[in-house]
Amino acid sequence: MTNHILTRVTINPLPILQNLNSFLNSRILQNLLTRRHSAQKQAKPKMVEIKYYNDFLQVHSMLLAATGLPQSLYPQLFRKLSSETFDAGEFFQIEPSEDGRQRKLIQTSDFMPKNSNVFLVDHAWTFRLSDAPKQLEEVPGLVERMASLMCVDADCHEDGGDGNEDLADKDGKMTAEEILEIEICKAKELSNDGVQWLELEELNIDDANLLALDLPTKCPNLVALSLLGNKIEKVETVLEEISKLKNLRALWLNDNPVLKNCASNMEEAVLQAFPNLEIFNSHFTCNYGEWALGFCGEIYGKDNPGNDGEEQLQNITSLDLSDRCIHNLNNKAFSPLKLPHLSHLNIRGNPIEENSVPELLEILKKFPSLNSLEVDIPGPLGESALEILDSLPNIFLLNGTKATKIFDMDKHVVDSVLQPRLPEWNPDDPLADRVLNAMWLYLMTYRLADEEKIDETSVWYVMDELGSALRHSDVPNFQVAPFLYMRDGNLSSAVSFSILWPTQDVEKGDECTRDFLLGIGEDKQRSARLTAWFHTPKNYFIKGYEKHYQKLQSKHFTPPSMGSLKPSSLLCNKNPLRVYTDIPHVQEFLTRPEFSITSEPKEADILWTSMQVDEETRKAVGIRDDQYINQFPHEACLVMKHHLAETMQEAHGAPEWLQPTYDLVSHLTELIGDYYVRERKGLDNLWILKPWNMARTIDTTITSNLSAIIRLMETGPKICQKYIEHPSLFRGKKFDLRYIVLVRSINPLDIFLADVFWVRLSNNAYSLDKRSLYEYETHFTVMNYRGVLNHLQTREFVKEFEQEHQVKWSDIHQRIRNMIRSVFEAAVAVHPEMHSPKSRAIYGVDVMLDSSFCPKLLEVTYCPDCSRACTYDMEPVFGEGAEFKGRDFFNNVFGCLFLNETTNVAPL
Repeated sequence: MTNHILTRVTINPLPILQNLNSFLNSRILQNLLTRRHSAQKQAKPKMVEIKYYNDFLQVHSMLLAATGLPQSLYPQLFRKLSSETFDAGEFFQIEPSEDGRQRKLIQTSDFMPKNSNVFLVDHAWTFRLSDAPKQLEEVPGLVERMASLMCVDADCHEDGGDGNEDLADKDGKMTAEEILEIEICKAKELSNDGVQWLELEELNIDDANLLALDLPTKCPNLVALSLLGNKIEKVETVLEEISKLKNLRALWLNDNPVLKNCASNMEEAVLQAFPNLEIFNSHFTCNYGEWALGFCGEIYGKDNPGNDGEEQLQNITSLDLSDRCIHNLNNKAFSPLKLPHLSHLNIRGNPIEENSVPELLEILKKFPSLNSLEVDIPGPLGESALEILDSLPNIFLLNGTKATKIFDMDKHVVDSVLQPRLPEWNPDDPLADRVLNAMWLYLMTYRLADEEKIDETSVWYVMDELGSALRHSDVPNFQVAPFLYMRDGNLSSAVSFSILWPTQDVEKGDECTRDFLLGIGEDKQRSARLTAWFHTPKNYFIKGYEKHYQKLQSKHFTPPSMGSLKPSSLLCNKNPLRVYTDIPHVQEFLTRPEFSITSEPKEADILWTSMQVDEETRKAVGIRDDQYINQFPHEACLVMKHHLAETMQEAHGAPEWLQPTYDLVSHLTELIGDYYVRERKGLDNLWILKPWNMARTIDTTITSNLSAIIRLMETGPKICQKYIEHPSLFRGKKFDLRYIVLVRSINPLDIFLADVFWVRLSNNAYSLDKRSLYEYETHFTVMNYRGVLNHLQTREFVKEFEQEHQVKWSDIHQRIRNMIRSVFEAAVAVHPEMHSPKSRAIYGVDVMLDSSFCPKLLEVTYCPDCSRACTYDMEPVFGEGAEFKGRDFFNNVFGCLFLNETTNVAPL
């Protein structure tokens, strides 16, 4: 972010644990595990249990240093690990909070000094992400324990009815008629004006019941009427019956079917029938005045309906006008004359678009006692907290933060204590679904390594009930770190724990807290990442997204001017071109006499390697400038996913063939804003997260959970791309297409498309069921490395696809060709430095079709896996030409790139 959100989160409630992936993914840990495991394989020592402290230190020294645990606590940790002592329960107590929707950890022991004790915390659930649903279903007791730990094991409305009104009546719930009669009796005892305030909420009142109540006759002086949560369906019933209540100032019809049935004109019709109405469905109407302000200032209510004509606003010192849908603040009632003692004002969540920023500031300046203000930033008062404070010098607190602190820290965007995200579910949701949705507020992650490689998929885990009760604070008094205890001195005996210790002096009764984003500052988007656990200000992110969107829309691509090309073969004499390659398929299938394979890179005319060759490698291997190589300078702008999106957006803005894409490392704010805009518009919000530079869908996740999107950053840098929810299907299954692009030159752009493409088909029928998002063989198509590969002849696919969808493949093919050309033109335009006369390369371009048969770019791959191309003979898609022999694939590729041939390729 350019302008950061200043959070004042002293003990902000949220049952989540800080991400420690940075520790477990650190080079320290990887090197330790690699070195130690390698030594074990070589020496194969006898497994001996660690019994002495010095041995413990020798084995775990680097792990201990990485935790940040003070050295003075090492002996105590060793004793507790050796004896498996879990004694935290003697010092702490778990208590409910947030009406039972969270838990918190309270110290029950006497004073605990800083760095005086260390406690073991067990891990209650450890899993790979794709295995989560299955484990919840199959492991006995797991889903019940996790639901209880995450506070999702009870319905939100435990005292709600079961739909049987008669049974509800028998159980003691009063009817609308009974409540009305009681209120009438109370009113007769207190005054002669009758019932003025009536609440008939969630009583299953339908249109007939409402008419039968005869409210205009029985309660002619009603000032406020709440019919929230009933079954009223017809606007005519409301207008006919309630419009007779001439004194009505507030009407609540929230959660009634009538609002859905007549959403477009309901408010306008009600205002015509109730000219004095000031509040409708919790929002201010255009007629709001003294009564509405008095209600929000807690002057008017059931005990004081405010219908006696006396002005009482002068008693208000604090006024909460948040989320009242106020369009104009220039109102006779909202003035220093009516509100002379107003000192605190909250106008969050209101558009107030009918007033300009200067006009609003002038209105607020007139209140002499106003010293505390809450407002959206950016919002109706502008985009800068500093400018607001400059214009309102009497403001002492802005969004709960002292003005002096805002000036000292030069913060433009500030927010008061953030409200926690709490799990949400429907009463009929299975426990497993509730857990899968809520778990992102609790999960922690790590990834292990051995001497050969790092685990491709991360391990996620949930700490036990005590550890999970730790809530967040920007100023925590405890710290938690994961720890692998190798009881037998080697990795195979490792058991994972978390360790907990006080980092501040803690008194009895204090809440125990920790920083969920320990060590992560604004340079790593701390404020935006807090959105995973807290309700951060939506307007800030929406504003960031809108600027980003406008920038993309302003792009107008002009293809770069190119030089002329004079094709010529590299074969200048009878001697074959020597090729060095580390790719087995090239070694086996490049059989043309014009080329010969050499095992020595220095002797080669052509270097064809699967590895990216940087300047350091060039010097180490002795690669010469006159050697040809199968990669272009700066081709990362195509083959790394975040650079690909950046390049396409820089050139084309937001082309229809590129799904909305965000690099989470640099554009998390814009992604969150896009998410909120889609949520506000009721659009789908399913996204796919992909690592920058990994293939085969490794560490790729599909989710609509915003907390999950943000938390998944912890397993490595990723892009977040709008998921194609409605793709074209083949036989009811998802598929994508792999095209091979051959590049002879960047400037001028000289590229070719292989005549054959390859269809990659998922194994399961396509579904958007939430559980299916965890199923690899439903949503992913790369089956070369996992699952069952079902090879399909391209010509057979095209013929059947045309019949299934009644389309012409030639039209689709032309759109794909145009898209691929546009992709490479964009790379040339944005990165002209890609040009190199000694470069030739092939790239894999993966394409998906949406339900309208429009192509969507998925990714571009360097040195693509050509196993299928070399293995299967393929019939041409168009025409009756000869069959393409798999064994000739690389003969044709090298013929095109180095001999200027065009066999089985077509120029783009």
